[in-house]
Amino acid sequence: MKKRSVEELKEIAKNLRKKVVTMLYEAGSGHPGGSLSAADFVTACYFSELNVDPKNPKWADRDRFVLSKGHACPILYAALGTLGFFPEETLHTLRKEGSILQGHPNMSCPGIEIPTGSLGQGLACAVGMAIGLKFDKKTSRVFAVLGDGECQEGEVWEATATANKYKLDNLIAFVDNNNLQIDGTTDEVMPLGNLGDKFKAFGWEVYDIDGNDMEQILQTFDAIKETAHNGKPKCIIGHTIKGKGVSFMENVCDWHGVAPKEDQWKQALKALGEDD
Repeated sequence: MKKRSVEELKEIAKNLRKKVVTMLYEAGSGHPGGSLSAADFVTACYFSELNVDPKNPKWADRDRFVLSKGHACPILYAALGTLGFFPEETLHTLRKEGSILQGHPNMSCPGIEIPTGSLGQGLACAVGMAIGLKFDKKTSRVFAVLGDGECQEGEVWEATATANKYKLDNLIAFVDNNNLQIDGTTDEVMPLGNLGDKFKAFGWEVYDIDGNDMEQILQTFDAIKETAHNGKPKCIIGHTIKGKGVSFMENVCDWHGVAPKEDQWKQALKALGEDD
């Protein structure tokens, strides 16, 4: 994957956020909050870090990307469409009948590795992929994005223990730690405690960062490469802002799963630097 500067990646992330709010406005439904909070990490992955080929999505030596919190698929679709995994105009068909871009990822869409959205299952799938790559003696890596609320699911911790047992240092998990879920704050719904300490207790290597800071994300990828073969799976706890980039959506629980109306869409584009 072509290496880009921090400023280039910030601009790409901003443009992907614009595509997300437009897709959701046109669809009339979807999940803006968690799509926007994860935008910087998804951008860093697809436009700087992942070894993938849009012209050959099933290339055997590709890195794998699993969006465990599948409801945030608009940001993933925006990245895949921009890179050319499918025609970019397809982004305007989000959630339409017959579209490859459904409300949760499915494998009719090029670049999607596994259907996700049943929370807690994506990391387990990523662990299985990482085990398979190890078995085949491939150097490809698996990246998984989880929601913090998703970490309330028991299956996440079964997968976390399994990754430690099989020494999956080819697995990188990112927890989009925006502190909000559909019913309120994570503390109100089910307190998570210190997620970093939990992953460490399961034998993972943990990085605690600002998940909306592009420079920190890239520095973390570099640090992970330094310990790439130490037998430890990697976890990035990314402290993020739900709805990041659109001021009236930021840290507002109600924007978990509500699409903007026309005036809100226009306001969102202006907040992201769009004049029209």
